[in-house]
Amino acid sequence: MNRRHFLLGATAAAAFTTLPVTRAAAHSINTPMPPPEWALLQREALRVQSEAVEWFYNRYFDDRGYFQCFERWGANDGPDDAIENCNDWPHLHALGGSDRVLELYRKAWEGHLKQYSELKTVETEIARDGMYYREFPVMNDWQHLSEGLSVFNLMGLSAPHDPAFQDRARRFSGFYTGEDKTAPNYDPRRKLMRSMINGSKGPLLRKATALDWAGDPFDPTGFFMEHGETTYQETLDHYVEYTDVVGDSPLNLQATSLVMNGYMVAGERKYRDWITRYLDAWIERARRNNGIFPSFVDLKGRIGGPEKAWYGNVYGWSFSPVDPVTGKREDRNRVPRAIVAFLNAYLLTGDDKYLQVWRDQTDAINAQAKIVDGVSMVPTMFGKDGPYSYKPGPYRTNGLDIWYMSMRPSDYARADTNHPWVQYLAGQNAGYPVTALRDTLETVRKKMDTLGKDTTTKETRLADALLKFNPATVTQLLHLMCGAIHIARPTWSKTSAPQGGALLYARLRYFDPVKRRAGIPEDVAALVSELTDTTTTVTLVNTHPFRARTVTIQAGGYGEHQFASMDVGATKTAIESNQVTLELAPGSGADVRFDMRRHVNAPTLSHPWDRV
Repeated sequence: MNRRHFLLGATAAAAFTTLPVTRAAAHSINTPMPPPEWALLQREALRVQSEAVEWFYNRYFDDRGYFQCFERWGANDGPDDAIENCNDWPHLHALGGSDRVLELYRKAWEGHLKQYSELKTVETEIARDGMYYREFPVMNDWQHLSEGLSVFNLMGLSAPHDPAFQDRARRFSGFYTGEDKTAPNYDPRRKLMRSMINGSKGPLLRKATALDWAGDPFDPTGFFMEHGETTYQETLDHYVEYTDVVGDSPLNLQATSLVMNGYMVAGERKYRDWITRYLDAWIERARRNNGIFPSFVDLKGRIGGPEKAWYGNVYGWSFSPVDPVTGKREDRNRVPRAIVAFLNAYLLTGDDKYLQVWRDQTDAINAQAKIVDGVSMVPTMFGKDGPYSYKPGPYRTNGLDIWYMSMRPSDYARADTNHPWVQYLAGQNAGYPVTALRDTLETVRKKMDTLGKDTTTKETRLADALLKFNPATVTQLLHLMCGAIHIARPTWSKTSAPQGGALLYARLRYFDPVKRRAGIPEDVAALVSELTDTTTTVTLVNTHPFRARTVTIQAGGYGEHQFASMDVGATKTAIESNQVTLELAPGSGADVRFDMRRHVNAPTLSHPWDRV
């Protein structure tokens, strides 16, 4: 089938309904297929990364699961960075990495909770009684909170029934839904968060100080410093303008990933209702603000407060603080990171209004374009004197993410589609799977080569020093195996805002029904080659020459989609389930085309064999 067909899909999915989920009988694939190169490379990528993760853990974590670093509180480096060293390990296991990967990131998560609950600041007021309270940061902003939750928010993919995970999913949600009165972060009457710095001890309701952000004094000499500071004073100076935090900010919308986990664990309507109510309030704010999300809503619910400075607040549309190292102002608008909440809501409901509000914002920004030297330029920042920081247009931030969720041709036309995976789906880059998987293996090799030469010690290493050398390299695997996007750092697209704490947005997931675990079974490889609004095509291969394998395929990362039927060769089979089990004979393979309806089931973390 011509892969260009993926542009011709119908419009967005129907409104959310819950359909019957039935356990489909196993179907057989017996057609011989010599393992293609991509299949062998895929299996090797899963094996090598699993091995590399274990090496990384043994080198940089102790027996308690504590990350070995110079421990401190701060936005530059702190608790969120320590656990970020395990980013993408949950993805890796859920794809089919070794069970050791699961064991290690769970141990690291537990270890870092204890590690940073025990640690206390001296001068920094926020964390004098411990950096974590009730296993959650006492107070932080949602750029850093979301990054520190990147592991937790995906832990349910492989271990949804872990009692500790389930308890935390409910407890952490309660910090933000207004249910936990000891952490009054949320105002349910005005549908707003009371501060952009918040946590298990509630919101920060005063101006923030540089010390709040930078943490206690220390000598940065000899450490890797992400922003290039050479003195502690420069670290403080980096945050001198980070004062305006009281009131709501779009960054707070990233809390919806926590509440989504609460919903997918408990299945209780209250979690779903909170997500939609809070997002609907933000949609209304954008509508009242000429189509653009305001970056500041005061405690009375007024956009921009009494001065109507809708562009205000730290990380807002007008946030361009001075970099003390360069002496220049840098634009640090983080509003686009809020897109993750709207992807969550679309995952939850299938309601296009959660994507339309981002299209409207894009249109509102592009409407303010101007021609400079014959080039159309669009603003990326707004302040009291109007738009500024013009860049070559059009403005397309998160355009590919929106298209991926909607599958609308009109969204494809608005997006920056110069991405090799998207081109592959369009039939323009047939060699992408092999090239991408070889690049993945080479990336792991380079990272491990650098780590093998690392001479830092616990005393000379900050928590964020090794983040870019984490050997889990899953973006291409997510694209190719699951037809999934990966919007966490590093981004899957140059026009996507980086996201911490994002959920899994996938067309397919795989499970091993024999071993009763998440992830594609041993020796099996999968390649998604077509995505439309109503179809998905995947090639399945059993690379083992004399052992049969059984794989269960789920429609969606959380079972939110529904298989209607399945074509294997000339045989069409009705399914009407969000899962199907296939038995693959030794050395067999086939192209499998699913007809499906998207976003029609309630998303759940339960594994296929746990459902009625």
